[in-house]
Amino acid sequence: MDFIQDKITTIHDFCIEEERLKKLLEDIVIERPVAVVIPMLYKEIHNPSLGTIINHLNRCTYVHEVVVALAASDAEEYAKVKQYFKRLNLPHLLVWCNGPRVQEVLLALKESAIDLSMFAGKGKDAWLAAGIASLESYAIVLHDADIVTYSSLIPAKLLFPVVEPELDFFFNKGYYARINFDNRVMYGRVSRLFVQPLLDALKNKVPASDFLDYLCAFRYLLSGDFALTSDLGLNIRVPGDWGLEIGILAEVYRNAAPKRICQVDLGYYEHKHKEVGERPDKGLSKMTYDITRTVLRTLTEVDSLDISREFLLSLRVLYKRTAQNLIRQYDADAVCNDLEYNRHEEESIVDIFSKMLLEAGESYINEPTGILLPDWLRAISAMPNIRKKLRDAARLDAETIEKN
Repeated sequence: MDFIQDKITTIHDFCIEEERLKKLLEDIVIERPVAVVIPMLYKEIHNPSLGTIINHLNRCTYVHEVVVALAASDAEEYAKVKQYFKRLNLPHLLVWCNGPRVQEVLLALKESAIDLSMFAGKGKDAWLAAGIASLESYAIVLHDADIVTYSSLIPAKLLFPVVEPELDFFFNKGYYARINFDNRVMYGRVSRLFVQPLLDALKNKVPASDFLDYLCAFRYLLSGDFALTSDLGLNIRVPGDWGLEIGILAEVYRNAAPKRICQVDLGYYEHKHKEVGERPDKGLSKMTYDITRTVLRTLTEVDSLDISREFLLSLRVLYKRTAQNLIRQYDADAVCNDLEYNRHEEESIVDIFSKMLLEAGESYINEPTGILLPDWLRAISAMPNIRKKLRDAARLDAETIEKN
Protein backbone atom coordinates (compact mmCIF):
# COMPACT_ATOMS: atom_id res chain seq x y z
CA MET A 1 0.00 0.00 0.00
CA ASP A 2 1.33 3.45 -0.89
CA PHE A 3 0.25 6.97 -1.83
CA ILE A 4 2.67 7.43 -4.76
CA GLN A 5 1.55 9.42 -7.79
CA ASP A 6 3.43 9.70 -11.07
CA LYS A 7 2.95 11.18 -14.53
CA ILE A 8 -0.27 9.16 -14.75
CA THR A 9 -2.87 9.61 -12.00
CA THR A 10 -3.04 6.50 -9.81
CA ILE A 11 -6.32 5.65 -8.09
CA HIS A 12 -5.43 3.49 -5.11
CA ASP A 13 -7.88 1.22 -3.38
CA PHE A 14 -7.61 2.49 0.17
CA CYS A 15 -11.26 1.85 0.98
CA ILE A 16 -13.28 1.83 -2.25
CA GLU A 17 -16.82 0.61 -1.54
CA GLU A 18 -18.68 -1.19 -4.31
CA GLU A 19 -22.18 -0.17 -3.25
CA ARG A 20 -21.21 3.50 -3.18
CA LEU A 21 -19.72 3.34 -6.71
CA LYS A 22 -22.72 1.37 -7.94
CA LYS A 23 -25.22 3.97 -6.70
CA LEU A 24 -23.16 6.83 -8.14
CA LEU A 25 -22.84 5.06 -11.49
CA GLU A 26 -26.58 4.35 -11.68
CA ASP A 27 -27.21 8.11 -11.62
CA ILE A 28 -24.36 9.07 -13.95
CA VAL A 29 -25.16 6.57 -16.71
CA ILE A 30 -28.58 8.11 -17.29
CA GLU A 31 -26.65 10.78 -19.23
CA ARG A 32 -23.50 8.75 -19.93
CA PRO A 33 -24.44 5.13 -20.74
CA VAL A 34 -21.74 2.47 -20.58
CA ALA A 35 -21.03 -0.87 -22.25
CA VAL A 36 -18.84 -3.85 -21.39
CA VAL A 37 -16.88 -5.55 -24.18
CA ILE A 38 -15.60 -9.12 -23.64
CA PRO A 39 -13.50 -10.83 -26.33
CA MET A 40 -13.65 -14.61 -25.98
CA LEU A 41 -12.96 -17.94 -27.65
CA TYR A 42 -15.59 -20.67 -27.89
CA LYS A 43 -13.65 -22.95 -25.54
CA GLU A 44 -14.03 -20.46 -22.70
CA ILE A 45 -17.61 -21.60 -22.04
CA HIS A 46 -15.95 -24.66 -20.48
CA ASN A 47 -13.99 -22.45 -18.08
CA PRO A 48 -15.70 -21.82 -14.69
CA SER A 49 -14.30 -18.27 -14.75
CA LEU A 50 -16.80 -17.20 -17.42
CA GLY A 51 -19.74 -18.28 -15.26
CA THR A 52 -18.31 -16.26 -12.37
CA ILE A 53 -17.98 -13.20 -14.62
CA ILE A 54 -21.60 -13.49 -15.75
CA ASN A 55 -22.84 -13.86 -12.18
CA HIS A 56 -21.01 -10.71 -11.12
CA LEU A 57 -22.03 -8.75 -14.23
CA ASN A 58 -25.65 -9.39 -13.28
CA ARG A 59 -25.02 -7.14 -10.27
CA CYS A 60 -23.81 -4.29 -12.51
CA THR A 61 -27.20 -2.65 -12.98
CA TYR A 62 -25.58 0.50 -14.38
CA VAL A 63 -24.33 -1.31 -17.52
CA HIS A 64 -26.34 -0.43 -20.63
CA GLU A 65 -25.11 -3.35 -22.76
CA VAL A 66 -22.61 -6.22 -22.82
CA VAL A 67 -21.05 -6.91 -26.22
CA VAL A 68 -19.36 -10.30 -26.47
CA ALA A 69 -16.79 -10.63 -29.27
CA LEU A 70 -16.83 -14.36 -30.07
CA ALA A 71 -14.42 -16.39 -32.15
CA ALA A 72 -16.31 -19.60 -33.05
CA SER A 73 -15.60 -22.23 -35.70
CA ASP A 74 -19.18 -22.85 -36.80
CA ALA A 75 -22.86 -22.19 -36.12
CA GLU A 76 -23.02 -25.02 -33.60
CA GLU A 77 -20.36 -23.43 -31.42
CA TYR A 78 -22.07 -20.05 -31.78
CA ALA A 79 -25.40 -21.57 -30.70
CA LYS A 80 -23.82 -23.14 -27.61
CA VAL A 81 -22.30 -19.82 -26.54
CA LYS A 82 -25.60 -18.03 -27.17
CA GLN A 83 -27.36 -20.57 -24.95
CA TYR A 84 -24.67 -20.16 -22.29
CA PHE A 85 -25.18 -16.38 -22.16
CA LYS A 86 -28.91 -16.71 -21.44
CA ARG A 87 -27.87 -16.61 -17.79
CA LEU A 88 -26.70 -13.01 -18.31
CA ASN A 89 -29.63 -10.79 -17.30
CA LEU A 90 -28.18 -7.58 -18.73
CA PRO A 91 -28.96 -6.58 -22.33
CA HIS A 92 -26.28 -8.24 -24.42
CA LEU A 93 -25.22 -8.86 -27.99
CA LEU A 94 -23.17 -11.85 -29.13
CA VAL A 95 -21.01 -10.88 -32.11
CA TRP A 96 -19.77 -13.87 -34.12
CA CYS A 97 -16.64 -12.06 -35.32
CA ASN A 98 -15.61 -14.67 -37.89
CA GLY A 99 -19.17 -15.56 -38.83
CA PRO A 100 -20.51 -15.25 -42.41
CA ARG A 101 -22.70 -12.19 -41.90
CA VAL A 102 -20.01 -10.15 -40.19
CA GLN A 103 -17.59 -11.24 -42.90
CA GLU A 104 -20.03 -9.98 -45.55
CA VAL A 105 -19.89 -6.51 -44.00
CA LEU A 106 -16.09 -6.62 -43.84
CA LEU A 107 -15.96 -7.73 -47.48
CA ALA A 108 -18.02 -4.67 -48.42
CA LEU A 109 -15.55 -2.56 -46.42
CA LYS A 110 -12.72 -4.14 -48.42
CA GLU A 111 -14.36 -2.80 -51.58
CA SER A 112 -13.85 0.65 -50.03
CA ALA A 113 -10.09 -0.07 -49.88
CA ILE A 114 -9.93 -1.14 -46.21
CA ASP A 115 -8.88 -4.77 -46.14
CA LEU A 116 -9.04 -6.48 -42.73
CA SER A 117 -8.53 -10.02 -44.05
CA MET A 118 -4.91 -10.09 -42.82
CA PHE A 119 -6.05 -9.61 -39.22
CA ALA A 120 -7.26 -12.30 -36.86
CA GLY A 121 -7.49 -12.77 -33.11
CA LYS A 122 -8.30 -10.78 -30.02
CA GLY A 123 -7.28 -7.39 -31.39
CA LYS A 124 -9.60 -7.54 -34.39
CA ASP A 125 -12.45 -9.03 -32.37
CA ALA A 126 -12.15 -6.33 -29.71
CA TRP A 127 -12.05 -3.69 -32.45
CA LEU A 128 -15.30 -4.98 -33.99
CA ALA A 129 -17.15 -5.21 -30.68
CA ALA A 130 -15.93 -1.83 -29.44
CA GLY A 131 -17.14 -0.20 -32.65
CA ILE A 132 -20.60 -1.67 -32.18
CA ALA A 133 -20.65 -0.77 -28.47
CA SER A 134 -19.72 2.85 -29.25
CA LEU A 135 -22.99 3.38 -31.13
CA GLU A 136 -24.98 3.92 -27.93
CA SER A 137 -22.39 4.28 -25.16
CA TYR A 138 -20.45 7.20 -23.76
CA ALA A 139 -17.79 4.85 -22.39
CA ILE A 140 -16.67 1.26 -22.84
CA VAL A 141 -14.93 -1.12 -20.46
CA LEU A 142 -13.01 -4.05 -21.96
CA HIS A 143 -11.79 -7.11 -20.10
CA ASP A 144 -10.95 -10.76 -20.75
CA ALA A 145 -13.24 -13.77 -20.31
CA ASP A 146 -10.86 -15.85 -18.19
CA ILE A 147 -10.48 -13.79 -14.99
CA VAL A 148 -10.57 -16.23 -12.09
CA THR A 149 -10.75 -13.50 -9.43
CA TYR A 150 -13.43 -11.40 -11.20
CA SER A 151 -15.86 -9.35 -9.15
CA SER A 152 -18.49 -6.75 -9.97
CA LEU A 153 -16.18 -4.15 -8.45
CA ILE A 154 -13.80 -4.43 -11.45
CA PRO A 155 -16.05 -2.72 -14.05
CA ALA A 156 -17.14 -0.16 -11.42
CA LYS A 157 -13.53 0.78 -10.62
CA LEU A 158 -12.64 1.03 -14.30
CA LEU A 159 -15.69 3.03 -15.40
CA PHE A 160 -16.23 5.49 -12.58
CA PRO A 161 -13.21 7.78 -13.23
CA VAL A 162 -14.15 7.91 -16.93
CA VAL A 163 -17.85 8.73 -16.61
CA GLU A 164 -17.81 10.86 -13.43
CA PRO A 165 -18.03 14.45 -14.83
CA GLU A 166 -15.91 15.98 -12.06
CA LEU A 167 -13.03 13.60 -12.86
CA ASP A 168 -13.61 13.31 -16.62
CA PHE A 169 -10.73 11.01 -17.50
CA PHE A 170 -10.66 9.67 -21.06
CA PHE A 171 -8.82 6.43 -20.31
CA ASN A 172 -8.41 4.25 -17.22
CA LYS A 173 -6.19 1.15 -17.08
CA GLY A 174 -6.38 -1.49 -14.38
CA TYR A 175 -3.32 -2.77 -12.55
CA TYR A 176 -2.98 -5.67 -10.13
CA ALA A 177 -0.72 -8.22 -8.47
CA ARG A 178 -0.47 -11.56 -10.30
CA ILE A 179 -0.27 -13.94 -7.34
CA ASN A 180 -1.76 -17.45 -7.25
CA PHE A 181 -2.43 -18.14 -3.57
CA ASP A 182 -3.38 -21.79 -4.14
CA ASN A 183 0.13 -22.79 -5.17
CA ARG A 184 1.79 -19.64 -3.76
CA VAL A 185 3.41 -18.59 -7.03
CA MET A 186 4.23 -15.15 -8.44
CA TYR A 187 3.10 -14.86 -12.06
CA GLY A 188 3.16 -11.92 -14.49
CA ARG A 189 6.38 -13.24 -16.06
CA VAL A 190 6.31 -11.15 -19.23
CA SER A 191 5.65 -8.02 -17.23
CA ARG A 192 8.23 -8.75 -14.51
CA LEU A 193 10.98 -10.40 -16.56
CA PHE A 194 10.63 -8.64 -19.88
CA VAL A 195 8.66 -5.40 -20.05
CA GLN A 196 9.97 -3.73 -16.89
CA PRO A 197 13.67 -4.50 -17.50
CA LEU A 198 13.29 -3.69 -21.21
CA LEU A 199 11.87 -0.24 -20.44
CA ASP A 200 14.56 0.39 -17.82
CA ALA A 201 17.22 -0.56 -20.37
CA LEU A 202 15.63 1.64 -23.02
CA LYS A 203 15.59 4.60 -20.62
CA ASN A 204 19.35 4.23 -20.32
CA LYS A 205 19.61 4.34 -24.10
CA VAL A 206 16.99 7.09 -24.65
CA PRO A 207 17.00 9.09 -21.39
CA ALA A 208 14.95 12.05 -22.67
CA SER A 209 11.95 10.10 -23.98
CA ASP A 210 8.61 11.37 -22.70
CA PHE A 211 6.99 8.25 -24.15
CA LEU A 212 9.17 5.93 -22.07
CA ASP A 213 8.46 8.03 -18.96
CA TYR A 214 4.77 7.68 -19.75
CA LEU A 215 4.96 3.88 -20.11
CA CYS A 216 7.00 3.55 -16.92
CA ALA A 217 4.29 5.40 -14.99
CA PHE A 218 1.89 2.46 -15.50
CA ARG A 219 2.13 -0.25 -12.87
CA TYR A 220 1.03 -3.16 -15.04
CA LEU A 221 1.47 -2.38 -18.71
CA LEU A 222 0.14 -5.71 -19.96
CA SER A 223 -3.20 -5.58 -18.20
CA GLY A 224 -6.00 -6.15 -20.71
CA ASP A 225 -8.58 -4.43 -18.50
CA PHE A 226 -9.35 -0.79 -19.23
CA ALA A 227 -12.12 1.74 -19.81
CA LEU A 228 -12.19 4.61 -22.26
CA THR A 229 -14.62 7.06 -23.77
CA SER A 230 -16.21 6.00 -27.04
CA ASP A 231 -14.86 9.14 -28.69
CA LEU A 232 -11.30 8.17 -27.80
CA GLY A 233 -11.96 4.58 -28.89
CA LEU A 234 -12.96 5.78 -32.35
CA ASN A 235 -9.64 7.59 -32.73
CA ILE A 236 -7.12 4.89 -31.85
CA ARG A 237 -5.54 2.21 -34.01
CA VAL A 238 -5.42 -1.25 -32.48
CA PRO A 239 -2.44 -3.59 -33.03
CA GLY A 240 -3.39 -6.91 -34.54
CA ASP A 241 -0.88 -8.99 -32.54
CA TRP A 242 0.34 -9.54 -28.95
CA GLY A 243 1.54 -5.95 -28.85
CA LEU A 244 -2.12 -5.06 -28.23
CA GLU A 245 -1.89 -3.62 -24.71
CA ILE A 246 1.23 -1.51 -25.23
CA GLY A 247 0.03 -0.55 -28.70
CA ILE A 248 -3.21 0.81 -27.21
CA LEU A 249 -1.21 2.77 -24.62
CA ALA A 250 0.87 4.23 -27.45
CA GLU A 251 -2.30 5.31 -29.26
CA VAL A 252 -3.73 6.82 -26.07
CA TYR A 253 -0.43 8.71 -25.64
CA ARG A 254 -0.92 10.26 -29.09
CA ASN A 255 -4.57 11.13 -28.61
CA ALA A 256 -5.02 12.22 -24.97
CA ALA A 257 -3.20 14.52 -22.58
CA PRO A 258 -1.61 12.77 -19.57
CA LYS A 259 -3.96 14.57 -17.19
CA ARG A 260 -6.86 12.74 -18.88
CA ILE A 261 -5.30 9.30 -18.31
CA CYS A 262 -5.37 7.28 -15.09
CA GLN A 263 -4.88 3.79 -13.66
CA VAL A 264 -6.74 2.00 -10.88
CA ASP A 265 -5.83 -0.74 -8.42
CA LEU A 266 -7.83 -3.93 -9.13
CA GLY A 267 -6.23 -5.89 -6.27
CA TYR A 268 -5.11 -9.50 -6.75
CA TYR A 269 -5.74 -10.98 -10.16
CA GLU A 270 -5.60 -14.48 -11.59
CA HIS A 271 -6.27 -15.85 -15.06
CA LYS A 272 -4.95 -18.55 -17.38
CA HIS A 273 -1.20 -18.87 -17.91
CA LYS A 274 0.73 -19.49 -21.11
CA GLU A 275 3.73 -21.69 -21.71
CA VAL A 276 6.97 -19.80 -22.25
CA GLY A 277 7.84 -21.28 -25.67
CA GLU A 278 11.18 -20.82 -27.37
CA ARG A 279 10.07 -19.59 -30.79
CA PRO A 280 8.66 -16.23 -31.95
CA ASP A 281 5.30 -17.86 -32.70
CA LYS A 282 4.80 -19.72 -29.40
CA GLY A 283 3.50 -18.77 -25.95
CA LEU A 284 5.12 -15.97 -23.98
CA SER A 285 7.95 -15.77 -26.52
CA LYS A 286 5.37 -14.66 -29.09
CA MET A 287 4.23 -11.94 -26.68
CA THR A 288 7.78 -10.64 -26.10
CA TYR A 289 8.47 -10.71 -29.83
CA ASP A 290 5.39 -8.64 -30.71
CA ILE A 291 5.85 -6.28 -27.75
CA THR A 292 9.42 -5.54 -28.83
CA ARG A 293 8.34 -4.62 -32.34
CA THR A 294 5.54 -2.40 -31.00
CA VAL A 295 7.86 -0.53 -28.60
CA LEU A 296 10.59 -0.03 -31.22
CA ARG A 297 8.11 1.16 -33.83
CA THR A 298 6.56 3.67 -31.44
CA LEU A 299 9.97 4.99 -30.34
CA THR A 300 10.84 5.49 -34.00
CA GLU A 301 7.60 7.40 -34.53
CA VAL A 302 7.59 9.62 -31.43
CA ASP A 303 11.32 10.03 -30.71
CA SER A 304 12.80 9.53 -34.21
CA LEU A 305 14.95 6.77 -32.72
CA ASP A 306 17.34 5.14 -35.18
CA ILE A 307 17.29 1.38 -34.59
CA SER A 308 20.44 -0.44 -35.70
CA ARG A 309 21.94 -3.84 -34.97
CA GLU A 310 24.54 -2.16 -32.75
CA PHE A 311 21.72 -0.52 -30.79
CA LEU A 312 20.00 -3.88 -30.37
CA LEU A 313 23.13 -5.69 -29.18
CA SER A 314 23.76 -3.00 -26.57
CA LEU A 315 20.09 -3.02 -25.54
CA ARG A 316 20.17 -6.79 -25.12
CA VAL A 317 23.14 -6.58 -22.73
CA LEU A 318 21.44 -3.85 -20.68
CA TYR A 319 18.17 -5.77 -20.63
CA LYS A 320 19.75 -8.99 -19.34
CA ARG A 321 21.67 -7.22 -16.60
CA THR A 322 18.57 -5.29 -15.49
CA ALA A 323 16.41 -8.45 -15.51
CA GLN A 324 18.99 -10.39 -13.50
CA ASN A 325 19.06 -7.64 -10.88
CA LEU A 326 15.27 -7.74 -10.67
CA ILE A 327 15.33 -11.51 -10.16
CA ARG A 328 17.31 -11.03 -6.96
CA GLN A 329 14.69 -8.53 -5.80
CA TYR A 330 11.78 -10.83 -6.68
CA ASP A 331 13.49 -13.62 -4.79
CA ALA A 332 13.67 -11.48 -1.66
CA ASP A 333 10.02 -10.52 -2.05
CA ALA A 334 9.02 -14.17 -2.44
CA VAL A 335 11.03 -15.35 0.58
CA CYS A 336 9.46 -12.74 2.85
CA ASN A 337 5.95 -13.61 1.62
CA ASP A 338 6.49 -17.39 1.73
CA LEU A 339 5.98 -17.76 -2.03
CA GLU A 340 7.55 -20.44 -4.20
CA TYR A 341 10.27 -18.92 -6.36
CA ASN A 342 12.69 -20.67 -8.73
CA ARG A 343 15.59 -18.36 -9.57
CA HIS A 344 17.08 -20.78 -12.08
CA GLU A 345 13.79 -21.01 -13.96
CA GLU A 346 13.43 -17.22 -14.01
CA GLU A 347 17.01 -16.81 -15.27
CA SER A 348 16.28 -19.35 -18.02
CA ILE A 349 13.19 -17.40 -19.06
CA VAL A 350 15.25 -14.21 -19.28
CA ASP A 351 17.69 -16.03 -21.60
CA ILE A 352 14.79 -16.95 -23.89
CA PHE A 353 13.31 -13.45 -23.76
CA SER A 354 16.67 -11.85 -24.57
CA LYS A 355 16.89 -14.05 -27.66
CA MET A 356 13.39 -12.91 -28.69
CA LEU A 357 14.40 -9.29 -28.11
CA LEU A 358 17.23 -9.59 -30.62
CA GLU A 359 15.19 -11.56 -33.15
CA ALA A 360 12.27 -9.14 -32.96
CA GLY A 361 14.59 -6.15 -33.25
CA GLU A 362 16.29 -7.55 -36.34
CA SER A 363 12.88 -8.33 -37.81
CA TYR A 364 11.84 -4.73 -37.17
CA ILE A 365 14.95 -3.36 -38.90
CA ASN A 366 14.19 -5.48 -41.97
CA GLU A 367 10.47 -4.72 -41.96
CA PRO A 368 9.58 -1.73 -39.75
CA THR A 369 5.90 -1.46 -40.65
CA GLY A 370 3.43 -2.53 -37.99
CA ILE A 371 0.25 -4.59 -38.08
CA LEU A 372 -2.34 -1.99 -37.08
CA LEU A 373 -6.06 -2.01 -37.64
CA PRO A 374 -7.40 1.29 -38.97
CA ASP A 375 -9.02 3.63 -36.49
CA TRP A 376 -12.81 3.63 -36.52
CA LEU A 377 -13.03 7.16 -37.91
CA ARG A 378 -11.31 5.99 -41.08
CA ALA A 379 -13.61 2.97 -41.35
CA ILE A 380 -16.66 5.21 -40.84
CA SER A 381 -15.35 7.60 -43.49
CA ALA A 382 -15.09 4.70 -45.95
CA MET A 383 -18.49 3.25 -44.98
CA PRO A 384 -20.55 5.69 -42.87
CA ASN A 385 -23.02 3.05 -41.59
CA ILE A 386 -20.49 0.26 -40.93
CA ARG A 387 -21.09 0.06 -37.17
CA LYS A 388 -24.83 -0.25 -37.65
CA LYS A 389 -24.32 -2.87 -40.38
CA LEU A 390 -22.10 -4.91 -38.05
CA ARG A 391 -24.66 -4.66 -35.24
CA ASP A 392 -27.45 -5.73 -37.60
CA ALA A 393 -25.34 -8.66 -38.83
CA ALA A 394 -24.76 -9.79 -35.23
CA ARG A 395 -28.48 -9.52 -34.43
CA LEU A 396 -29.42 -11.45 -37.56
CA ASP A 397 -27.07 -14.26 -36.55
CA ALA A 398 -28.77 -14.39 -33.17
CA GLU A 399 -32.27 -14.44 -34.67
CA THR A 400 -31.34 -17.13 -37.20
CA ILE A 401 -29.83 -19.39 -34.57
CA GLU A 402 -32.87 -18.87 -32.34
CA LYS A 403 -35.21 -20.01 -35.13
CA ASN A 404 -33.13 -23.08 -35.86
